Amino acid sequence: MPVKVFITSVSSNLKIKKDQQKIEMTLDSLKIPYTNVDIAQNVEDKDEMRRIAGDPTALPPQICNGDTYCGDFKAFEEAVEMEELPKFLKL
Repeated sequence: MPVKVFITSVSSNLKIKKDQQKIEMTLDSLKIPYTNVDIAQNVEDKDEMRRIAGDPTALPPQICNGDTYCGDFKAFEEAVEMEELPKFLKL
């Protein structure tokens, strides 16, 4: 199952943009394949992100593997620091 990163291409929130970039750079550097899902392009993608996250107010970036929720940016960052990224991504 592919790793999916729910992002938004239209956010004025600098933190969201930086968090999204950090996830992309980390996954790219580790050669972990992933798909970006831009919730700004399709409201159904935003609904799917919030359903998978189990949070009706979840904001991007959110990460999942197939339909299995992995976590948000804070959890991603902790997994990187603890060197448990493959476990976090359920690879």
